[in-house]
Amino acid sequence: MTNEGPILHADLDAFYASVEQRDDPGLRARPVIVGGGVVLAASYEAKAFGVRTAMSGAQARRLCPHAVVVPPRMPAYSAASKAVFAVFENTTPLVEGLSIDEAFLDVGGLHRISGSPSTIAARLRREVAERVGLPITVGVARTKFLAKVASGVAKPDGLLVVPHDGELAFLHPLPVERLWGVGKVSSAKLRERGIRTVGQVAALPEVDLTSMLGRAAGRQLHALAHNRDPRPVQVGRRRRSIGAQRALGRRERSPAELDAILIALVDRLARRLRAARRVCRTVTLRMRFADFSRATRSRTLTEATDHTETVLSAARGLLATAAPLVETRGLTLLGFALSNLSQDDAVQLALPFDQRQATALDTTLDTLRERFGGTAITRAVQLGRDEGPTVPLLPD
Repeated sequence: MTNEGPILHADLDAFYASVEQRDDPGLRARPVIVGGGVVLAASYEAKAFGVRTAMSGAQARRLCPHAVVVPPRMPAYSAASKAVFAVFENTTPLVEGLSIDEAFLDVGGLHRISGSPSTIAARLRREVAERVGLPITVGVARTKFLAKVASGVAKPDGLLVVPHDGELAFLHPLPVERLWGVGKVSSAKLRERGIRTVGQVAALPEVDLTSMLGRAAGRQLHALAHNRDPRPVQVGRRRRSIGAQRALGRRERSPAELDAILIALVDRLARRLRAARRVCRTVTLRMRFADFSRATRSRTLTEATDHTETVLSAARGLLATAAPLVETRGLTLLGFALSNLSQDDAVQLALPFDQRQATALDTTLDTLRERFGGTAITRAVQLGRDEGPTVPLLPD
């Protein structure tokens, strides 16, 4: 019996920036920022100066004036991701993609043919470096949660194995922010009460955590602090939601500009929804403001749909309710997510005739865009506008 967990969490390091450094030798070992108006990615050399993803380009250049700023190349990142996932799938058939640059792998049944999990992880890192030319960090543990924590601790370009008999000794000294679900708000609540480490969270009764953070969050953190995470690696797991966002920078945007950006996001999401043959019930608006505060608004529809205009109407309503916040705080990021997803088959048959016709028109437009290019057919309001980069994604 091995003392190593069967689950690997593999995470590419500073993915977009690493692809740029790989493809341009002159950028290696130099601070690199991908994206001008808003930082899409930063190399570790740039991160050392405080540059972070989603930061404004102006602030990033103030922090690191000697950084090299490059425009994003989404096709290159998509190709690199596919090459890395080919290595994953050549390692084990049990791969659960989380995003284009990270995945869980279950290697528990490969001991006889491939060696121990740490041996497999080391081989995976070597093959990604040799075949794709990118650095990747791998955490190895008994649970998905702990494997992800281990890879985070091991970054950049590292390998960390957490043995069964050393799980809590590794986990408990870490800061509370390492627990899934602990963001700025919950972190502040915990630290206000003198709770700074995972071990201190584990020492609290579950009832204290639920009274402090709410039932769901409290129960989850109590379980994770004891490394209780029974979730298996799931192959082909479908998304629970589909989202898109646009960083806006700090320039003030008129209502007409915001509406055009909203339309572009909703068009993109609705096309993805139909391509995946799914329908949604809930539309969620996500906002970030100039003071770095955030807010969300959501609406659940009376019927599940993939109709663009129905989703757009809900999205516009949500943005209208947030107008006072936008005016006073200044909007720097606008995002939408579609959730409560289900298969479209039965739902479409139950729709009224006029709604089925509208959805059929949407589908026809999708087909024409696929044939002639995404911008060949567009709304008049989008003509001449930059819709921002289309980030490569895992299949929906």
